[in-house]
Amino acid sequence: VVLLRNMVGPGEVDEDLEPEVKDECNTKYGDVARVIIHEVPEAVPEEAVRIFVEFKRIESAIKAVVDLNGRFFGGRQVKAGFYSSEKLDNYQLMD
Repeated sequence: VVLLRNMVGPGEVDEDLEPEVKDECNTKYGDVARVIIHEVPEAVPEEAVRIFVEFKRIESAIKAVVDLNGRFFGGRQVKAGFYSSEKLDNYQLMD
């Protein structure tokens, strides 16, 4: 599972974000199992929107983190890292 932070700011999540992220990740990195977007109230803007991308293969997740970490998206520098699939399955989205 890949966790993307600072891709969009608080209040910028719309219905197009999830399919856009899924389509781009499917195309560039490999098959995506699911995308979960979680907005954290009261968080600093860089941490307010967490986008979890679960890939079907670990190689795809590695490629995504290497490519996306530090990349600029809409004027924001994306932070990409790995996240526990167990925590995602249990909807522990704040760690």
